[in-house]
Amino acid sequence: MSDWKMLTLVGADQPGIVGRVTSALYRAGWNLGEASMIRLGGNFTIMMMVTGEGEVEAVLQPVADELSLHMHVDDIAGSLHQHVVPNIQVRVAGADRAGIVAQVTEVLAQHGCNILELESDVAGSSERPVYIMHIQGYAELPLESLEAALDNLGDIDVNVSPIETLIG
Repeated sequence: MSDWKMLTLVGADQPGIVGRVTSALYRAGWNLGEASMIRLGGNFTIMMMVTGEGEVEAVLQPVADELSLHMHVDDIAGSLHQHVVPNIQVRVAGADRAGIVAQVTEVLAQHGCNILELESDVAGSSERPVYIMHIQGYAELPLESLEAALDNLGDIDVNVSPIETLIG
């Protein structure tokens, strides 16, 4: 079993972040596991599992300094091949207001849904913002039960649908 670390890097979006970070890790003999990299509000965020010899901070600090990235590293008890295949997706849209994420995710949790991925965006304009959220998860309850539970959230449109995954 490998000793995994969770590496988080955040900074202003600019070309070359992924290439510079992953190249520095590769050249130093570090291996990548699962990763999530995304642009959020003009910033770029990397979260990835890494394993290797030495101190990953020493390997990446020059790159982080040059690109003005904030770095955080945690030891984790992770391993590969632990992926849960999502079987539902939830799409939410409505006028942006406080509490949408909390309301939807609390209902999903109360009904045993394990959220595997959540992405959100604020569209529209500053005068008329629209909150959009996409969730992928795993639930053992029938879709109709989740739909009924999410149907009582008022002024937001919530759509629950199955994810058909072919694994061969």
